Amino acid sequence: MRTLYFLLPGTYGRFACGGLWAELKTLNLAQQICTAAVVTYRQREKDTLFLEDVLARSELEDVIFVLSWGFDVPKLARQLRSHHTIYHAHSTGYGFRLPATVPIITVSRNTLGYWGQQSPQALLYYLPNLISHEFQNRHQPRDIDVLVQVRKSSEYLLKQLVPALQDQCNLVLLDGYVADLADLFNRSHLYLYDSAEYWAQARLTEGFGLPPLEAMACGCQVFSSVNSSLADYLDPGFNSYKIAGCSVDYDVARIRQALTSPTRLGLTETDLAPYRFQALVHRLEVILQDINHFFDGHYSLTIAPLTARRLLRLRWQRTLAKLQQRLQGL
Repeated sequence: MRTLYFLLPGTYGRFACGGLWAELKTLNLAQQICTAAVVTYRQREKDTLFLEDVLARSELEDVIFVLSWGFDVPKLARQLRSHHTIYHAHSTGYGFRLPATVPIITVSRNTLGYWGQQSPQALLYYLPNLISHEFQNRHQPRDIDVLVQVRKSSEYLLKQLVPALQDQCNLVLLDGYVADLADLFNRSHLYLYDSAEYWAQARLTEGFGLPPLEAMACGCQVFSSVNSSLADYLDPGFNSYKIAGCSVDYDVARIRQALTSPTRLGLTETDLAPYRFQALVHRLEVILQDINHFFDGHYSLTIAPLTARRLLRLRWQRTLAKLQQRLQGL
């Protein structure tokens, strides 16, 4: 196995976010299989490799660079075009294309389908994000009725639904960093998540949607939007509830009913198994073996890419063929 270098702009400060933590968890998975390390490219950090220094080496045949930071991927891909490179794809909508010689590992089936259409000649794989062991149902008393995080929440959720609920139940609104989110999920009966508006404004997609799945792993019922990758695991009416159901009154009624009903919607440990450590280590090992074998062959692109120009030509050929058929039928 070649060494994996996970390229990140930095690992703390302004780069700290859910995407960073998810990528570091994937790094930990990779370290169970092969040598893997973080390489930063914007800020130098103590005891961490820096991309400029790594590229100064004369030999990098035994290295694979892992790209993941969406906005930086096009520039990094050009910079590393002569090296072995993987794109670890989370959100979609950045608008760039990659050569078919860059394998793509996606964190959701929604993103897998996107790249299956955008880059049909590339090697494509599915590796969902890890649900850490601390996210599990502790079967303890729950003193919070409804839990809401401000970040990524819709205007509807914060300005209409939350005010309508505050006088009717014990609602906790989170507006900042939480050291132990698993503890809060285990203390909460319901978790509300509505990110469709946020991602639509950003013109991107929900890459995975960790919070609702982590909440469900802790036995907390979820009311959520079902945009993009959330549809990978949310099944409204069977394991979760669809939020923003036509009217505020209807949402309030359903939330009150969910708080009092003995029937609880959620996921079992069997449902969660594909997102746990052992399953993902095995899946990643298979993926990396396949990718290493591909890079061993030093294959070059011989299949025509699906570019805008080629699509235009194919449409013209199809139109011309239909026109010829009609003329022959006269």
